[in-house]
Amino acid sequence: MTTHQMKLTRTPFEKIESGQKVIESRLFDEKRHQIRVGDRIEFLRTDNPSQAVVMKVRALYRYQSFGDLFSDFPSKYFGGESKEDLLREIRQFYSLEEESKFGVIGIRIENGKRPG
Repeated sequence: MTTHQMKLTRTPFEKIESGQKVIESRLFDEKRHQIRVGDRIEFLRTDNPSQAVVMKVRALYRYQSFGDLFSDFPSKYFGGESKEDLLREIRQFYSLEEESKFGVIGIRIENGKRPG
């Protein structure tokens, strides 16, 4: 089992920490090729890297586009209100060119803290 690190801005971080967001969407770039079901992801808050939350990878969903990924699950799983809002938000981070080049992945997560 491997622990990966990913950075998140405040709002997505808080939604993951509270359990409101259960699927993290990313490009399926070289870094994401390493993620396996059962691994852990340590999410770090970009504006306060000392704040972190560890989640366990429950499932991986590969898609050609964010639109396809967002269409197959309720928007609330991604911490959003609608598919349109999610697409608008993801464009702040990833371009259409990057999406076409790499494809995308949805990472289903759950609380990954070890007991005790």
